[in-house]
Amino acid sequence: MHVADAMTPRADVVTVELPGTRDDALEYLQERGFSSIPVVKPTDDGEAYRGLVSRDDLIENPDEDQLALLMREVPTTTADADLVEVARMMVAEDARRIPVVDGELEGILTVTDVVRAIARGDVDGGTNVDALASRDVNAVYHATPLPVAEREINYANVPYAVVLDDDGEMTGMLTEVDIIEVARVVEGEDDTGESIANQDDEWMWEGIKAVGNRYYPTRNVEIPREPVSTFMTDDLVTVSGHRTAKEVARVLLSNDVEQVPLVDGSALVGIVRDVDLLEGV
Repeated sequence: MHVADAMTPRADVVTVELPGTRDDALEYLQERGFSSIPVVKPTDDGEAYRGLVSRDDLIENPDEDQLALLMREVPTTTADADLVEVARMMVAEDARRIPVVDGELEGILTVTDVVRAIARGDVDGGTNVDALASRDVNAVYHATPLPVAEREINYANVPYAVVLDDDGEMTGMLTEVDIIEVARVVEGEDDTGESIANQDDEWMWEGIKAVGNRYYPTRNVEIPREPVSTFMTDDLVTVSGHRTAKEVARVLLSNDVEQVPLVDGSALVGIVRDVDLLEGV
């Protein structure tokens, strides 16, 4: 199977053009909830691909306005490349989006695109997820205040936390999406300290980075202080180790989630994320 058979085609990909400013990218990153967006430049010979700009790029460079200085080079692929090889590159590069380029931008391949291919049986999905799951599970206590849980998720550098009750048993799942949905943007000028960065909008929670002590105009996110149990998903979907990558891909897509707990009977033994499935193709 080729990348062209799974990618999101150019007609469906939103881009920003050079010359441009951070606001040009910010408009789409905010309104459409993208994590990154390709940058192109019109030329006499047509559209030329130049790079990618992400939420992290905007956060880590709060004083930079020029799009050309905010964007970065990322691995690319071509439409005729082997999908399995590109999926492995995504895992190796820790990249959730790979631009498809042949002189000009032809599309973009995302982790979800590959998961769909696995679910359809277009690529090998026969590996049992017991061999793909991570045994390191990020967890949080159900009575933890939500702002503390957000920090814990951020420091763990994962988009989720399994919620544990008073007996240490799994009782729910908290994700970045759950936090974003209840966060409130407030205007102001704050001392950011060294652990929180400029917030351009709610969607930036997953990308908060330290930028040092300084004052500058911010749009900060205010998170309710109620316990995690108020906001978690308690109707958990779980999978066992004998399920195949293909079966779990279908579970992820049908439930619109990026990870599911791996269980042995009723015991939590790991986590299966969408990117883990790519390691089995």
